[in-house]
Amino acid sequence: MEGPRGPGGPGLGGRGGFCGGFGSGLRGHGCGRGRGQGRGHGAGRASLKDEVLKIMPVQKQTRANQRTRFKAFVAIGDYNGHVALGVKCSKEVATAIRGAIILAKLSIVPVRRGYWWNKTGKPHTVPCKVTGRCGFVLVRLIPAPDALA
Repeated sequence: MEGPRGPGGPGLGGRGGFCGGFGSGLRGHGCGRGRGQGRGHGAGRASLKDEVLKIMPVQKQTRANQRTRFKAFVAIGDYNGHVALGVKCSKEVATAIRGAIILAKLSIVPVRRGYWWNKTGKPHTVPCKVTGRCGFVLVRLIPAPDALA
């Protein structure tokens, strides 16, 4: 069965499209919802912890005066190799935080973990030095010993 524009189109006939995310196991297998699993309650979502990193006021100059809005940065994770960052701007602080949490939950990515120094116990840190770049900003992750984790 195909949607109006083929498999994976807007109709999403059958499975279609980007289905199952990164295969992290956080959302289960496949797109279909299992028994007893409602619309907004993904498998394992209850274990996600969120933290508001920063709330900053931003202003836009209009003809009459300045319009102030609030930008919220929220990080979420499950302390088991899944993290996400959400950013939302709104007129009210509570709305900005709520929207940032929703956007963060939609952008969860798995983090591969490894060892540093010796291979005893469970993987506890990033396996190697990693550098990420977005625009002018560089973020570098360096492996840490088990005592610091």
